[in-house]
Amino acid sequence: GKTLRGGFASAAARLEPWRPVARFQFHGDHAVLCVRIKNVAVAVTKTARIHLFQAQEWQKLQNSIQDHSCTEKFSKAQLTMTVNHTEQNLTVSQIPYPETWYVFYVDKFTCEENYSESEDIQFEMVLLNPDAEGNPLDHFSAGESGLHEFFFLLVLAYFITACIYAQSLWQTIKKRGPMHTVLKVLTIALLLQAGSAFANYLHFSSYSRDGIGAPFMGSLAELCDIVSQIQMLYLLLSLCMGWTIGRMKKSHGRPLQWDSTPTSTGIAVVVVVTQSFLLIWEQFEDTNHHSYHSHHGLASGLLIGLRVCLALSLAAGLYQIITVERSTLKREFYITFAKACILWFLCHPCLATISVIFREYQREKIITIGVILCQCISMVILYRLFLSHSLYWEVSSLSSVTLPLTVSSGHKNRHHF
Repeated sequence: GKTLRGGFASAAARLEPWRPVARFQFHGDHAVLCVRIKNVAVAVTKTARIHLFQAQEWQKLQNSIQDHSCTEKFSKAQLTMTVNHTEQNLTVSQIPYPETWYVFYVDKFTCEENYSESEDIQFEMVLLNPDAEGNPLDHFSAGESGLHEFFFLLVLAYFITACIYAQSLWQTIKKRGPMHTVLKVLTIALLLQAGSAFANYLHFSSYSRDGIGAPFMGSLAELCDIVSQIQMLYLLLSLCMGWTIGRMKKSHGRPLQWDSTPTSTGIAVVVVVTQSFLLIWEQFEDTNHHSYHSHHGLASGLLIGLRVCLALSLAAGLYQIITVERSTLKREFYITFAKACILWFLCHPCLATISVIFREYQREKIITIGVILCQCISMVILYRLFLSHSLYWEVSSLSSVTLPLTVSSGHKNRHHF
């Protein structure tokens, strides 16, 4: 659902006649497209019209072997509305299942060779779906419906969890134990995820009222998510590489640090910068306010490929450690950590692949909700692993050299994050 404001320009429509003014996923029997204009006289003079095409029918028309003229193509629109009043409504009904519709602006100059300068038609377009009672009051498209409620429940879950565990977690971090740095970085990433969820909730709450939302909040949610993804990538990489380097050096003098070699530091910087670049590129490629994009664009495809490579490389490194580890306790620790890593990195690629079998309007919701829930589960696994007195503290006391990012009692080493 959305509210669009701007001007219908004959020059732009003539230059790019196949570029839609809007796209929307209608559903139900009483969806409505409402158009309000200010200069009716100009619209009547230019014979202004709104044409609606079902996405599939429009693609068939575009890919058709027959060479249809501009006028012929627009004449095949499923719905047409002549714009000649201050406010007009067009009802979209009898939709068997939610699907995408394209909205085009056409006037007498769009398909003609001769064109004379004319005034733009200032407009406001509101696209509405029926609510639970069947009234056309819902601003959300079929692909966005349910996300507002999901983010409300997510924020509520974060709040309840914080009320229960925040104090004990803060006390643990204040003790500055061997996992102080790891817990601090993990907690910052979790707070960023919670901030992203809250900003998304505020954006969708505003969107539900006016169809515009709070673009700043949407952008803030994306920024928080990007920083959180980078934090988690650095954390998981540093831990895994620390253990791997520890095995290679077989050092027993002090706990290994992430920046112990130029090679490990270089790997961290390259991977983090690459993911940061792809995440930012993805946001520019798709300007809609959502953090998890389906794999239509090149940036999204490369980002999914990077996550698969990271999951495979970390799994391979941890597998080598697990196969040579003789301690059952440590082996269990590494296996649990590997599960958390694989779940964090592979949830998005797997869900993006699975979503292909569903209808278009379901894909974005499946990816968004699925990735957020999977990454929350991954964080819970890591918290339980690092806070468990029966497992992690025992592993740490058994062999601090295999656990990076720790502070030994004999001397303090600097941590680089």
